[in-house]
Amino acid sequence: MGDMRYFALRDASGNESSVFTGKSPRQAALKAANRGIKDISLREKGTKKVHKFKGERVQVSKPSGAPDWLPAKIWKPKVKKSGIQKLDKI
Repeated sequence: MGDMRYFALRDASGNESSVFTGKSPRQAALKAANRGIKDISLREKGTKKVHKFKGERVQVSKPSGAPDWLPAKIWKPKVKKSGIQKLDKI
């Protein structure tokens, strides 16, 4: 667990509402997109970097070999990185 990183979700005014964990910014962004957030700005804790993503949830068929209890359609998050912003101060 030593290489887990923490990313704070920021809104348009710079308020940080929740924290997502992951080994990469993309992994944390996928977790945010799975909650339905479309414009994702994640500030890496301890740094001045803000990772920007566009996110969406799409409904897809369940994969082959999936357990029987899984429904026929599942939600899958998708993200695309749009850049990194450097903050002047945290």
